[in-house]
Amino acid sequence: MPGLFSGTSFEQPVTCAVCEKILDDCICPRDADGNSCPPADQPARVRREKRRGKWVTVVTGLDPAATDLKQLAKQARAACSAGGSATDDGIEVQGDHRDKLVQMLKEKGYPAKPAGG
Repeated sequence: MPGLFSGTSFEQPVTCAVCEKILDDCICPRDADGNSCPPADQPARVRREKRRGKWVTVVTGLDPAATDLKQLAKQARAACSAGGSATDDGIEVQGDHRDKLVQMLKEKGYPAKPAGG
């Protein structure tokens, strides 16, 4: 993408609107379209489901392109001392850990809310 006044002596590189660094040096999370998508703009919903007679806690609402779901799932498993995985839609953790995951996501800057009953 060319910068402002491209090809002139006043040429300026394209910068990030959030951190104001050159786009090549920017580390802000971005969605699939390339727009900035910080954790505060990703409303996470944490619900629990019963599958095959056992509880599973499911986190949805996270942008898979802007969030490292595998790393976040690893941190969630460690916080809950349980198994789980990252899926295309979000994160699944074995057991009923809804309150712990809501608290963990809020500490990381996500506006997380418990969903369901």
